[in-house]
Amino acid sequence: MIKICVIIRIDIYVLGGFKLQENFKKALEFVLKWEGGRSEHPKDPGGLTIYGISQKSYPKEVAQMDALWKQGKKSEALEIAKKIYKANYWDKLNCDALPYPLDIIAFDTAVNMGVGTALSFLKQSKDYRDFLLLRIERYKNLAQTNKNLTIFLIGWLNRVLDLYKTISKEGNINGNSTKRTS
Repeated sequence: MIKICVIIRIDIYVLGGFKLQENFKKALEFVLKWEGGRSEHPKDPGGLTIYGISQKSYPKEVAQMDALWKQGKKSEALEIAKKIYKANYWDKLNCDALPYPLDIIAFDTAVNMGVGTALSFLKQSKDYRDFLLLRIERYKNLAQTNKNLTIFLIGWLNRVLDLYKTISKEGNINGNSTKRTS
């Protein structure tokens, strides 16, 4: 019996690891849909941004990505962004331990609003719906307190709406499976 339990635990670990990789892929795909490309909007406090990685937060990496971008090596620049997203957002939030869809929602929130904000929303929310409402409220407050950010409000709200639609398409979310247990 002991051998059987060990084999089952290994299978669960391996299958779980595969699922976690899949969720990171889904989360990254969603983020890149909204953060893909190169942007240097004058009202963006992050400055030059490539694949959602801002010069303000990652000056060395963005300079490297910009050089690659200008050489036509966009896929190499993207690989740098992916590594940053995995280590500094997905792993810092411990998204592997979060239930779906909170893992993807928290990751996208961290990318757009910061890891600290995402962690705060995780603590405050009862489920993924509460989390998304906190995010919408924060966007509204940002736009009200800083008129330079008003230009981004509709895009931020569209992003949250798209995130909700994306996770709803999975078809396996309901009030019970997405509630946090801790």
